[in-house]
Amino acid sequence: MDNQPILEIRHLSKSFGKHQVLRDIDFTVRPGDVTSIIGSSGSGKSTLLRCINLLETPSQGEIRFHGRDVAGRGVNPSAYRSRVGMVFQSFNLFSNLNVLENCMLGQRKVLRLGREEARARALRYLDQVGMAPYVDARPRQLSGGQRQRVAIARALAMEPEVLLFDEPTSALDPEMVGEVLSVMRELAAGGMTMLVVTHEMAFARDVSNQVVFMADGVICESGAPEQVFSNPRQARTREFLSRFLAG
Repeated sequence: MDNQPILEIRHLSKSFGKHQVLRDIDFTVRPGDVTSIIGSSGSGKSTLLRCINLLETPSQGEIRFHGRDVAGRGVNPSAYRSRVGMVFQSFNLFSNLNVLENCMLGQRKVLRLGREEARARALRYLDQVGMAPYVDARPRQLSGGQRQRVAIARALAMEPEVLLFDEPTSALDPEMVGEVLSVMRELAAGGMTMLVVTHEMAFARDVSNQVVFMADGVICESGAPEQVFSNPRQARTREFLSRFLAG
């Protein structure tokens, strides 16, 4: 497998007015990596993901995709997002479209695929996440877990190189969390490159090969899960984990 970085985040900072949300963020994502970003609410995790997906414009720094800085001028955000997909906390499905149409829309509009090819792709990925029986349903007819699985299928149908997950289980009832994490575990096992903002510590510990702990807009600690979880170097990491793992 080519081990050249897919994404390199270099000295990334983001401010909203005078409020600095991210400061000097640095890390690298290689093919097949599953990187979990953990930390308390308000630590900047979701803003980081939104910057990487170009939903927010970084104030400083670089986001290199295959060595090219995509945070600068001259980048088509839609084309980039088709290769670096995102699954949102709140699903972001179109309520006026059925499940199949939701999974075809991006393929048709961004990738310019023909209707039959887009339909075949959508059905393939809906089947992969266990949602093929629901192709004619509208989002309001589905549970939260089912909607999130459709959102994952929609992202997969674009056949991205990297998938970003922004707290994909935090809007779900507890009994639905498992079905979404199961899909994500299967994707990781299949070699999908994933960047996951999550409060699911078991997922971060068991599925990731890289864990990034953020606090107050900076990376306090990063490394292999066994190091971060079993032998954290920083007092803030220890405090966060003791609180979370105790709860």
